Amino acid sequence: MVEVFKTNVQKEKDTNFIIAIIKRQFPMYKINFDLEDCDKILRVEASELEPASIIEYLNHLGYSCAVLD
Repeated sequence: MVEVFKTNVQKEKDTNFIIAIIKRQFPMYKINFDLEDCDKILRVEASELEPASIIEYLNHLGYSCAVLD
């Protein structure tokens, strides 16, 4: 399963921090960002995903995050 999120993350160093935080809780997730996309895409792949948890983590860190339809 793959879920794609729209974020407001701007900097590469922030993506590394966010990925580390999410992987600490969900080590099996494959996570990457595409900051060149206008939606600053966060892509997460796993057999079982918890989109609400990812959104909550990013919001807690001060970023906006929403599932991209």
